Amino acid sequence: MADSLASQIITAIGGPENVRSLTHCATRLRFELVDASKVDQNSLEHMQGVLGAVPQSGDRFQVVIGGGVATVYENIMHLPEMAGVGGASASDDGQKSNADVKAEARSKARGKVAWLDSFFEYLSDSFRPILGVLLGASIIIALVNLLISLNVIPNDEVSAGWVFVKAIWKGVFYFLPIMVAYNASKKLKVDPWLGGAIMAMLMTPQFTGLMDAKTTTCVENAALGTKSCMANIFGLPMALSDYSGNVFVPLLMAAVLALVYHGLKRIIPESVQLVFVPFFCMIIVGALTAFIIGPIGVWVGNGLGVGLAWMNTHAPFIFAIIIPMLYPFLVPLGLRWPLNALMLMNIQTLGYDFIQGPMGVWNFACFGATAGVLFLAVRDKDKDMRQTALGALAAGLLGGVSEPSLYGIHLRYKLIYKRMLVGCGLGGVVIAILGWLFPSVTAAGQTVHGVTTTAFAFTSLLTIPVFNQMWVYAVSIAVSFLTSFLLIITFDYRTPEQKAEVLARAAANQKTAVSSVEAKGVAPAAATVTATKTEAPAAAATTVVNAPVAGHVISLDETGDPVFASRALGEGVGIQPADSTVVAPVSGVLQTVAETGHAFGIKTDDGVEVLVHVGIDTVKMNGEGFDVKVKANEHVNAGDNLVVVDFDKVKEAGYSTTTLMTVLNTVAFASVTPKTGVDVKAGESVIDIQR
Repeated sequence: MADSLASQIITAIGGPENVRSLTHCATRLRFELVDASKVDQNSLEHMQGVLGAVPQSGDRFQVVIGGGVATVYENIMHLPEMAGVGGASASDDGQKSNADVKAEARSKARGKVAWLDSFFEYLSDSFRPILGVLLGASIIIALVNLLISLNVIPNDEVSAGWVFVKAIWKGVFYFLPIMVAYNASKKLKVDPWLGGAIMAMLMTPQFTGLMDAKTTTCVENAALGTKSCMANIFGLPMALSDYSGNVFVPLLMAAVLALVYHGLKRIIPESVQLVFVPFFCMIIVGALTAFIIGPIGVWVGNGLGVGLAWMNTHAPFIFAIIIPMLYPFLVPLGLRWPLNALMLMNIQTLGYDFIQGPMGVWNFACFGATAGVLFLAVRDKDKDMRQTALGALAAGLLGGVSEPSLYGIHLRYKLIYKRMLVGCGLGGVVIAILGWLFPSVTAAGQTVHGVTTTAFAFTSLLTIPVFNQMWVYAVSIAVSFLTSFLLIITFDYRTPEQKAEVLARAAANQKTAVSSVEAKGVAPAAATVTATKTEAPAAAATTVVNAPVAGHVISLDETGDPVFASRALGEGVGIQPADSTVVAPVSGVLQTVAETGHAFGIKTDDGVEVLVHVGIDTVKMNGEGFDVKVKANEHVNAGDNLVVVDFDKVKEAGYSTTTLMTVLNTVAFASVTPKTGVDVKAGESVIDIQR
């Protein structure tokens, strides 16, 4: 029986002995490894069930699974060989906890800004575990709004049925501070139930009832539509607020709690810590939160919300464009959580949020790029990428989750960002213009320029109904989606080498299929037509491919490049150059000319496809030392100059100068035979082709 996905992943990651710890988030397995160089990244990326493999700083590594990550994590942790690996806390024998290992890795990689990275990870880990319930609640809100807009159910908010449905999702956001306090405390190695209990104190009917006490004085805030009250507690003034839905207060409270908690554990005898540490924490931190931390958190959240609201009102074009342009960089770095916290704070204080509209523009630009990748994968018969893109697109369009697209595809193919950012920018311009011309009207009667929502929603197709001025939002995300989609399918997302590898692999698979049919005695008519329809009958048959540069000819196995040595890009040769001028090895049309000047793809009139790759990994030189003499789509004759290369500069940069040349569509011919072990001049035959 074939190994399970869990077992395959552990094997590719370097075995259980290479795993220090393992955790997971909403879509990814997060490994802390002994030696990251032992990872077989190529095997992971082509593994069915894996959407992507992403190296991190130090010895950290992420494997993108998608929505089923929790199941895969559990399966891995139940493997016999994983016993004792990845514990959540330190063991009695001194084994390091996950947090300790992460801290060590960060300290090696981050240097002077480690505290900043730790701060954002604190925010991430405080929200990440509750993404599921937030997503579930947002979909319920979207479906309810859709049913209301279709007049299927009344918008009366008084019937028992309506109150029940509202309670299902309202409970998530009302008690969100307790959930955040629990996660934040756990992140800081504090008893999470203690953090949740202290935050719950501020949400009891007894505490909230203080606002209605006769001795309490209250003032209405017209700008926010909220009420601030001041009570007298044992002769001390206490500012009262509604903490439901607030996220800044529990984040601040957990940080203070960690200081008090760990301080008390150092001075209280271990035998009585179970009783007295929680006792003193509840009194000390509870009082500090009620009198100081809570009011400060409310003030900070209100201030940030009002500031962004001012920007959205007075500079809506800048705001609507900058949000979708920033998100493609914030999400992979884990820096989007402060904005997510502000969205929740806006809903709690202003009664609506205006950030999620522009954020949706970015999300759909991301999904449009993924759709473009899927289109090309289907066209090019790229089975692996088709599976990856299909799963990522489903997670995005239905769940509003961008990580499978980012980690499974976009960050592996950097050209995608150039196309996707155009979609982000254009969608931002559309939502800015339409949002200004057709402003939203809030429940309180305020006019807001831009798209608003009263719910925290993951921006997917299912949550479109939660947005005010829904048609403006729908048009904007459609523009961003289609722009990214069309740019990807028009200009591709792969380098010439990556595209050639895919086409060669597809051709090899086709040849295997044809051979199978022939073995059964069936004439492969369709395959024959496919293989020959691009040939021009009148053209002279190409029987040789000449050397593109003078030097010593070696086999692909000797070049040191595993991709070329595998013949995934066809049969060919490597040439150790003795001259600086690289010429066309055949006559034909230049289908590809790399911007960096290191790769050229030529197709002859009779259908022979030749790739010339100057040096190994020279793409990283960004064109330095490469003087390109041709342009894409030009017709060249054998011997015409392609590029003049400063090979001394290539050597100084630490890269191999070996120039590789392959026949990409090798499988279309009876034989492609390289001539190796000889010294040649440019233009002399080095590959024979038989049809």
